[in-house]
Amino acid sequence: MINRAIIGACTIGAAVLAAGVSAQSAPPSEAAVPGEGASQSAQGDVAITIYNNNLALVQDVRQLAIAQGKSRVEFPDVSAQIRPQTLSFAAANTTITEQNFDYDLLTPSKLMEKAIGQTVTLLRTNPATGAETRERAKVLSVAGGTVLQIGDRIEVLRDDGLPVRVIFDRVPPGLRARPTLSVNLDSTRAGTRPVQLRYLTGGLGWNADYVALYNESAGTIDMQGWVTLTNNTGTTFHNADTVLVAGDPNGGYRGSFGDRGMTRAGTEASSRERLGDFYLYPIAARTTIANAQTKQVSFLDVQAVPAKKIYSGEVYFQQNDEQPNNVESRLAFSTSRDQGLGDALPAGTVRFYQRDREGTPQFIGEKGIGHTPMGSDLSLVTGDAFDITVKAEVEKRETITSAEWEKSARWRVVKNGTVVEEGTLERPKTYYRTTMRYTLTNAKREAVEVQLTQTGLGNNWWSDDFRITSEDLPGEQLNADRRRYTVPVPAEGERVIRVTYETRY
Repeated sequence: MINRAIIGACTIGAAVLAAGVSAQSAPPSEAAVPGEGASQSAQGDVAITIYNNNLALVQDVRQLAIAQGKSRVEFPDVSAQIRPQTLSFAAANTTITEQNFDYDLLTPSKLMEKAIGQTVTLLRTNPATGAETRERAKVLSVAGGTVLQIGDRIEVLRDDGLPVRVIFDRVPPGLRARPTLSVNLDSTRAGTRPVQLRYLTGGLGWNADYVALYNESAGTIDMQGWVTLTNNTGTTFHNADTVLVAGDPNGGYRGSFGDRGMTRAGTEASSRERLGDFYLYPIAARTTIANAQTKQVSFLDVQAVPAKKIYSGEVYFQQNDEQPNNVESRLAFSTSRDQGLGDALPAGTVRFYQRDREGTPQFIGEKGIGHTPMGSDLSLVTGDAFDITVKAEVEKRETITSAEWEKSARWRVVKNGTVVEEGTLERPKTYYRTTMRYTLTNAKREAVEVQLTQTGLGNNWWSDDFRITSEDLPGEQLNADRRRYTVPVPAEGERVIRVTYETRY
């Protein structure tokens, strides 16, 4: 009997496999897998370790009947994104001599592509009468569309709305219904025994997502952490023992540091299991990770973590704003044990919510974080403050004499706490006195504090010697480049502060 494959299509891109394509059956040596999905999968006892960088380690133990001497065994239901060079095969009294990975999967487009030069049957249905007509056609090309030779004419299979199906006489050799790994074995004895496959694959990844409910009056957040799994391997992994690894093993993609919102790195050890320098997040129960599926599993649920809102703005040295800029709104909290959260946080996105007057949680912003050790302080930007602005201006800039420069020597700021005078490089001795004016406004009904950071003070390696001769508020020198002021701004009011710098730039 002829095994026929049928495609109902108007174009190759719209082709839909309708009926008649029989799946590649597993070899008789492959036993059914007990448990979830046993009737559909040839997988055995599956364990998966998933990393953050779209990489996973799959370990699959199957019971196989292996013949003595040389034989060939097929393993369906491996990942379509398997890295064949990473395959490890282990079975008692057996060695592997050759392996092949068949990833040409049975799809409508592949069927048509493999049929080039072959003859197929076109089944057309008259939409008015329902009458069917059949024609034999030779497939000439599928580049940009399907070109057919029907008798003495050449025809393009068009998407013209008329029902057309393509019937294939057989499934072309080399096409598989499922990703299949085949290996040639050499065994010193016959018999059924466990066979372990171990390989790395792309297409499996995970990231953390956090939902934080902010209570402004209580100064706390309730936080839930979710693991979001994605599977784009082309294969479903049934009833798998799954472990997630927070970290980026060498060889995977490492993103830029960027603004991770971490103001101080933690020094507390988490109670979670470690693997080398990575933390493990096992999923409590075995789970099926379906192909083309996104799955979420909870791993963190804490309440009443102390948190506070912070307003912050950053201006560059000699910045001259034409108009006010909105400051950032941030939520600050700690991952330390004594603050209630008490966990290491894998990289992900924190989404913040706050209840409105009627008690309904509303979204107020989100921020990505990197891998965060336990005990870290986080200050995460949720957006711009609608009612609070800062405007930085150079109020005055003038040159001063070297004598005036020396008068402010007591304000000298240098690196490593040492005053060093270099005379080997001649430079013009021109000094400047700059007064910066910062205007902060607040349209809220309550007073606020704004953390205003002046950057750009460490302008060049040769001109790091700057002095602050006058400031309306005492500032905190964060490093050679940045100085921070905590500025109280009255309710429905304005606050102007001035700072005078003497510099060589």
